[in-house]
Amino acid sequence: MEIKKLSIVIPAYNEGRTIHRILNKVKAVKLTADIAKEVIIINDCSKDNTEEAILNYMKENPELDIQYFKHEVNKGKGAALHSGIMKSTGEYLIIQDADLEYDPQEYNILLQPVLDGFADVVYGSRFMGGNAHRILFFWHTIGNKFLTFLSNLHSNLNLSDMETCYKMFRTDIIQRVYLRENRFGFEPEVTAKIARVPNIRIYEVGISYYGRTYEEGKKIGWKDGVRAIYCILKYNLFSKKIFKS
Repeated sequence: MEIKKLSIVIPAYNEGRTIHRILNKVKAVKLTADIAKEVIIINDCSKDNTEEAILNYMKENPELDIQYFKHEVNKGKGAALHSGIMKSTGEYLIIQDADLEYDPQEYNILLQPVLDGFADVVYGSRFMGGNAHRILFFWHTIGNKFLTFLSNLHSNLNLSDMETCYKMFRTDIIQRVYLRENRFGFEPEVTAKIARVPNIRIYEVGISYYGRTYEEGKKIGWKDGVRAIYCILKYNLFSKKIFKS
């Protein structure tokens, strides 16, 4: 499949102070094969100046194709991703958090298996490859590895990082997938369902990771880990519906 445009889906909640920095990084990326960029921002009813920051950025940077949408009530990261996925018009899309934990310069790393004709889905793993990784919390790493193991056990995949933000999907496939989780359960749900798509080709590449601490704004806690376990079991064992009706 020829790729003319990559959609970059950014869910944003209370990121007014820093969202210009990630947008600058997205803007600076030159995609291989002259692929165009489409930035889809979903403001999940932020309580700070996120909307003002985005609108100002759009006004000051008209050369970057930004499509801005907002939820009138806060629905959660997963719901923002659902909205962004359905608004995407590129042949492929990638998920980009509004924080600075992942480096947009690595989009080309994820694109390569696609451009080589091998992949429909590419996961960017924080636990493989020789790229830079900020050292943070031991128990977070153990938790991530446990969730990935549990997901692999039931999906029969061999991922090293199921919870990664960087997931690249063929847009016409992911737009057909029936997604329900509105918060951080998105990761295990989409993994469980994409693994059951007939003849799907899933690849994984190593990426860098510049993690944030709670003081720096990290939002995931232990309750999200419990929900992830629930979602792994639910969407692999009990909820078998893959595509929308």
